[in-house]
Amino acid sequence: MTSLDKPTEHGNAPTDHGNAGQDADSRAVTEAALFEAFGGVRGMVETVLPGLLFVTIFTINKDLHMSAIAALAVSLVLVVVRLVMRDTVKHAFSGVFGVAFGVVFAMMTGNAKDFYLPGMLYTLGLALAYMITTIAGVPLIGLILGPVFKENLSWRTRNPGRKKAYAKASWAWGLILLAKCAILFPLYWWADTTQFGWVLIALKIPPFLLAVYLTWVFLAKAPPPIDVFAEMEAAEKAEEERKAARP
Repeated sequence: MTSLDKPTEHGNAPTDHGNAGQDADSRAVTEAALFEAFGGVRGMVETVLPGLLFVTIFTINKDLHMSAIAALAVSLVLVVVRLVMRDTVKHAFSGVFGVAFGVVFAMMTGNAKDFYLPGMLYTLGLALAYMITTIAGVPLIGLILGPVFKENLSWRTRNPGRKKAYAKASWAWGLILLAKCAILFPLYWWADTTQFGWVLIALKIPPFLLAVYLTWVFLAKAPPPIDVFAEMEAAEKAEEERKAARP
């Protein structure tokens, strides 16, 4: 065997380093996209804080009106802070709508537990939406993240590996949210308001983090997204060059 035939320790190093670099870039892009789509730490705080304030005040004084008003007020403050900082307000606005519906339900029935009912129904509907859309071949997580990755719906027909990853992630979201509902709905009927409220707050973040983590795992291993925006820009540039080259 000649020296050219012998395998060397570093013979595959450039390829390995190249693949490692591509993997690192893919993971970084995935992390950034998930952070943007789901709001990151700040989005989680905006999701938890109104409900936490509601259950804390209600635990102390059992005053439904004061608890509801405080939760709605802090939601509005979070929106104002976003507006002042000229930041995206979609997560804060969704929090306001959720709290407002909860306040309306609780005030109409006089039952403090009904403050949480709209959010529970939304969670159940979202769980079903994740699973039904996946069965239909258009997993919801792909519809949510496609624009964030600048791939839109290209994954449906042009990137089967990525479609499979979106399907796995959507199943994960659906099953995790359904498991959360399986815990909360019985407690809604059996537990008192204070106990139920604290359990609900405790279940706000862990299932969400688990679903986001699994989404990151599936997408980090998937083929990279097809940047359809870059493709359109390249096509437009090529068309302009052809027009400019005409006599």
